[in-house]
Amino acid sequence: MKHALLAPVLLTAALAGCGGGKKAKAPAPPVEPPKAAPTYDRVSRADFNQRAAEHALPLFWRSDADGDNTLDPDELVTLWGWDGPAKDALIKGGGFTPAFAAIYEPLTKATDPSAAPAADRARQTALLAELGQGAPTLVETDLRGASAQDLAIVEHVTKAAALIEQVHALQNGVDGMLAQIPATDTLSRMVFIRNQTPVCLAPKTETDPACAAIAGVGKPPVGLYPAEVQTGDTWCEQMKGPLADHFAVVVKGAKGLEAQPYTVAYKAQLEAIAVELDAAAAAIAADDAEAAFKAYLTAAAKAFRDNDWESADVAWAAMGDAGSKWYLRIGPDEVYYEPCALKAGFHVSFARINPGSVEWRDRLAPLKDKMEQALAKLAGKPYKARKVGFRLPDFIDIVVNAGDSRSNLRATIGQSLPNWGKVSEAGGRTVVMTNLYTDADSATRLLGQTASLFCAATQAQMSADPAVGLMSTVLHEAAHNLGPSHDYKVKGKTDDAIFGGPMAAMMEELKAQTSALYLAEWLAKAGAISPEAAQAAHVRDVAWSFGHISQGMYTSGGSPKTYSQLAAIEMGTLFANGVLTWDPEAKAANGTDTGCFEIDLAAWPAVIDKLEARVLAAKAKGDVKDMNAMRAAFVDGKDAWADLKAVITERWLRAPVASFVYSLRRE
Repeated sequence: MKHALLAPVLLTAALAGCGGGKKAKAPAPPVEPPKAAPTYDRVSRADFNQRAAEHALPLFWRSDADGDNTLDPDELVTLWGWDGPAKDALIKGGGFTPAFAAIYEPLTKATDPSAAPAADRARQTALLAELGQGAPTLVETDLRGASAQDLAIVEHVTKAAALIEQVHALQNGVDGMLAQIPATDTLSRMVFIRNQTPVCLAPKTETDPACAAIAGVGKPPVGLYPAEVQTGDTWCEQMKGPLADHFAVVVKGAKGLEAQPYTVAYKAQLEAIAVELDAAAAAIAADDAEAAFKAYLTAAAKAFRDNDWESADVAWAAMGDAGSKWYLRIGPDEVYYEPCALKAGFHVSFARINPGSVEWRDRLAPLKDKMEQALAKLAGKPYKARKVGFRLPDFIDIVVNAGDSRSNLRATIGQSLPNWGKVSEAGGRTVVMTNLYTDADSATRLLGQTASLFCAATQAQMSADPAVGLMSTVLHEAAHNLGPSHDYKVKGKTDDAIFGGPMAAMMEELKAQTSALYLAEWLAKAGAISPEAAQAAHVRDVAWSFGHISQGMYTSGGSPKTYSQLAAIEMGTLFANGVLTWDPEAKAANGTDTGCFEIDLAAWPAVIDKLEARVLAAKAKGDVKDMNAMRAAFVDGKDAWADLKAVITERWLRAPVASFVYSLRRE
């Protein structure tokens, strides 16, 4: 509420003179009018959140719950993951403090790179453009009313997650770099925090030489191999035998290169993590229903000390079987982040189980062996159908992602782990993250992006309903356990040995996603889902692919982008076979752009059947030649499809994509 200013009041008194007269008294000072209370309606919610990121502030305006376009104290969130002012310093007695008012004032003005010194202006402009390609998107966990035991678990696991970030920084070769950036250079600090590296990674700026969180510093050599061997295009080929161990770094020894276990290379950091996991386990009562979770925490702590990740995997899988209400995966897993795609990256995915998984389990469980048989038939010899032992996905609501799981833009929404070992061979464990991209801001952005590319008829079939995207994610993750997988061998060789790490990783994801496209129709024919549900998934899958195509096919260092390349192969195949068509004269559904895509859903099944057979056969036979042919045609080609990929990129990237941030709500 605004207060009217009060006019000053002058107090007068009688005059008093000499000899009994009245003497005049000095006038009292004017009464100062009360200051109007600060108002926090001078910047929109979207701008507040974007500018808070540009100022490297771990603050977020959750929602405008009362619709008054004013930030209220109960709408302000403090974020997990980097340093900043504590919430109790910003809010007291139910109101904002002067400290918050001081923070708010700069956020009312757009960040202006032209104010930077002339020599640094181009870099600051590029950094602002980098951050502008990501929209801060909140993942908040409500811990109000949580038990003391649960609060203790969260405290120790999130402390372990913060330590995982340090270990992953060592793996990426960037440990200590944030300290080199002045506190006043907030754009640089936020780019480094978001990207976990000094270089820019967003599509429009990743090749801009000016875009760096530290002036003049490019991407450093990863910390997994000696810096001096990381030269040329073929240096990864040296990493064979023990040097290819997923859980060891490569160091220079007395006799040349040698493998050093993670528990030696990162001993101090891994011990600190183990201590936090032991403390989380100790917080669980001996007779509690979470005994299996306690066992996993203990086994994981042991692995952080002895590098025995397979034993931890056994306890992790058992935790899922026991029906724990928690989901935690902590340790080294995926390899995509590093140039040789060999060394498992340390990460944390911490979540609560969402009970919505029961419906999909009941629907798919009776069909998994038949799904395997269908894929085996398409793959052909020498692959043979096997007894499928995988668990159908657990649905999880993410609390915190850290390390290799914390992406700068977007986030993994499904995962099958582990990638190696006996637990993997038995089917592993698949999870689907159900609380990502479910917010209203994400839905609005998605429909705006597709309206710029789809013609009106196709846009009318486009759904932003999270349930539609969820089905494709479930099928993608289930398909990792169907057909020829990572551990499948051709003449005694795994896919890593046949195709090389980067291509093998892309092929496995291509198999899983193409199988998801195929299985949607297969399930409709089996009566497990409706034909309408399958077609809605097809349109959503095209939108998913456009999003990845827009990210470009290669990193600035020339490494292939796994999901971008598989999306280009799938959509390129649909385009070449008349399923995905381009009308250069028609208006897009947004009424503004000229030229748009239509999807012939009637022609979809036959073309996807052929693509699924081709991809499965390439994996089953170890057909490097055909895999290279797919990449040459649809990833690297210079034809009409290449031109359309450029159109997709330009239109999709007009809108920022989600950059997820995390918060733990305790009050």
